[in-house]
Amino acid sequence: MRCVRDQNGNHVIQKCVECIPAEKIGFIISAFHGQVATLSTHPYGCRVIQRVLEHCSDESQSQFIVDEILQSSCLLAQDQYGNYVTQHVLERGKPHERSQIISKLFGQIVQMSQNKFASNVIEKCLAYGSTEERDLLIKEIVGQTEENDNLLVMMKDQFANYVVQKILETCTDKHREILLNRIKVHLPALKKYTYGKHIVSRIEQVYGEGVMSLKYHKTRREATCLGDPNEGEFQETPRGGFCHTFFNAQVRLTTSRFLL
Repeated sequence: MRCVRDQNGNHVIQKCVECIPAEKIGFIISAFHGQVATLSTHPYGCRVIQRVLEHCSDESQSQFIVDEILQSSCLLAQDQYGNYVTQHVLERGKPHERSQIISKLFGQIVQMSQNKFASNVIEKCLAYGSTEERDLLIKEIVGQTEENDNLLVMMKDQFANYVVQKILETCTDKHREILLNRIKVHLPALKKYTYGKHIVSRIEQVYGEGVMSLKYHKTRREATCLGDPNEGEFQETPRGGFCHTFFNAQVRLTTSRFLL
């Protein structure tokens, strides 16, 4: 364990994991029992854990590492080093392992999106989660109460605004239409905030400057998708003009982060 935490020694352990057959380094891996979360939050330990996940093909030896990561996934997601380990499982893990992480994040997506490190994990959830999981994440984000509007809060935030951009990149055409309509409603407020202005600028850069000036119409389908109790007050608006052209263009939103 001392080598794992050492500035130079960790590289030796990584090479052992990469180059030596798993059956010959069992003594190294077994030393991590009960220490995975701690190592994952260490600047050098997190590298070793990721190498084990990449190269140890013997699940009987390494499954406990994934299990310990899953047990602490919420805490690791918010850590400056642990978030990389969590992202690694989301990218390379089995579907049920990804689902376990995502299920633990449900109910705190907005809060996590505002965290410098966890926001990257939420983006990976959107990118690698199933269609059903992505839909649930989006519904939590676009939902609103009398006290708060999650989407507006996120668009004004220095980290969460990137999550909104990731949603626009990964969501279905139906959800993208809903989100763009909701963003138009908040246009005056967004232009008052640094990060709000950035997301408006990014959308106009990708979709055209005229997109944010179009009149907003709340459709019955949108109200239904968002669970709006007042959906009966709105009339269906046919999708045409910009919407028809846009949704057949299959353009994708690039989420390169701004240099602030």
